[in-house]
Order: sequence, then structure tokens, then C-alpha cells
Amino acid sequence: MPASNITLRDIYLARQKIAPIANKTPLIHSGWLAERADVPVYLKLENVQETCSFKIRGAANKLLNLAPDERERGVITVSSGNHGRAVSYVACRLKIRAVVLLSEAVPEVKRRAIQKLGAEVIVRGETYDQAMEHASRLQKDQGLVMIHPFDDPLVIAGQGVIGLELLEDLPEIDTAIVPLSGGGLMGGIALALKTAHPGIRTVGVSMERGPAMVESLRAGRVVDIVEQPTIADGLAGGIAPNIYTFDIIQKYVDDTVLVSEEEIAGAMAFALEKHHLVVEGAGAVGIAALLYEKVERLGQHVAVVVSGGNVDLSLLLEIAERNRRKDK
Repeated sequence: MPASNITLRDIYLARQKIAPIANKTPLIHSGWLAERADVPVYLKLENVQETCSFKIRGAANKLLNLAPDERERGVITVSSGNHGRAVSYVACRLKIRAVVLLSEAVPEVKRRAIQKLGAEVIVRGETYDQAMEHASRLQKDQGLVMIHPFDDPLVIAGQGVIGLELLEDLPEIDTAIVPLSGGGLMGGIALALKTAHPGIRTVGVSMERGPAMVESLRAGRVVDIVEQPTIADGLAGGIAPNIYTFDIIQKYVDDTVLVSEEEIAGAMAFALEKHHLVVEGAGAVGIAALLYEKVERLGQHVAVVVSGGNVDLSLLLEIAERNRRKDK
């Protein structure tokens, strides 16, 4: 299926399919960010999903569409944490064997969460790309079905359901600020929003350390990057090879911005202190983009997707305390 053939209809079908598993999440007004940006700002809280991230939507849509023989064979995936947890959760509910490959860079809190849900967890390689290489070999050896973290039409359509919910809860939306990594989340949301109204501005936010999609967009082609340690570990990893998401991002995303490690930490602390929200680094990049005035030409009705909340609480509290001392 070419990227251009993923349609709004596919996203509506995904919403119907995943409704028993993935929740519709709240959209809340942020008075603090609205004051900062001088326009109304709303937060889309994907961190309150059952698995604490948006990934459950795409994973559910893919697994629920497997043929009976594919379910029998079992599935495999590679993940920076949240996708693996989502696949493990959905596979457990559907009684499907799941194998999750993680790199050594994945935080221990995310590894434990995946194991508790019943998946077979294998840690291989220092980077996401190295874990993916091992997963590809294991898939062929055992005949497993690959559940790609982002570059799959059913996964993209599942994440795109967030775009439908934004349109329903904030029909006047004119700016969407969304975390950007492999492009499944940003691509699905942007496709839904732009199909409804081409004038809606879509902005993808990545971290400064190893932003694979942003570097690829700058080059005009998919490029390899050096994966670097980052507090936004959920956004880490390369996007090659790529069939769908790069083209979708090129077509539907208006702008991209980068935020620093310090800015991401500040956004995590902000979410905790001002909204009592537990937000991981990858989930906080959109907040950081507004908090530190990285986005130009904001509209009058801005929505920020808070994509996940899988973070070690001791780390979050350390960040919050460090931020408090800095503000004194």
C-alpha cells in the first residue's frame, strides 16, 4: 500500500476496530501554556492510556487485523519501550505470543513493564537499529509476524485516531504540535487533520540528539543517524528502511522544531508541577516547544499531544527538584 493510499477511511475503520482496547483520551486546557503563548492551548493526554502511551492505538489496530494463521505464529517487534509495552498488552489480551526486542539503551522501568505484561523480552545491541537487526533475523528463523513500531499502514491509521478525537473535541483547531520520531504518530494525526482541513498547521517536535526524521527531511531522503543518549528515549532510533512514514511526513507536516535536553527536562517538570501530570521525555517535547517559544506562527486554537508517561518516578522527581532549585 503506497503512503498516498492510507486514507481518512482507514483511520475511521481503525477507530471502530480498536475501541474495545484503546481509550479516547482527555483534552484539557492549559492556562499556564496559554498565558505563555498568548493563545488558547490544549493538551491531548495520551499518557493516561492503559499502557501510558499512544502506542496502544497502532498496536491494537495491527494485531486485531492479523489473519488467524498469523495469530497462531505469534508476533515480534523492536521498541524503545512504549511500543513494546503496547504490543505486549494487546497480545496478552488476544492470547498471541509476543517477542519484544529492546536495545540496552531502553530504561529498566520500561523493560520491567513489558515483561510484566507477558511478552518474551530480549535485550540485544547498544542501539535501536542493532536491536532491529536481531529482530529481523529472529522473525525469519521462527516465522513470526513483525509488528513495526511506526512504518506500517495499520499502525499509522491507529495513531491517526488521535486526529479524529482532536477534531471532535476541538473542531476549531488550527495548530497541532506533535512529537516526531519514526513518524507513525505525527503522520497519522497530520493525515487526519489535513484531510479534514488543509489549513490546519502541523508541527513535529524532536530532540536535538539524533532526530532521524528531521535530518531525513532536511536531506530530502531517508538518512542514517548516530543514535545518542537522550532524556527523550522514546524518540530515539533510525527510520531506515522506510516505505510509508517519510512520504507522509513530507506531504502533511508543515514544520519541525528541535528541543534541547534541558528544555525537555524543564517541560517534564512543568507538567508535573503545574498540571500534576507524569510525562516522559518523549511525551514532553511538544510542551517544551511552546514553553521555550520554539514554534513560530501559532494559530488561535493550539493542541499539543502529550504522547506518553512511562518514566522512572525517581528520575522525574529528581528533574522536578533540580528545576525547583534553578527557579529559586
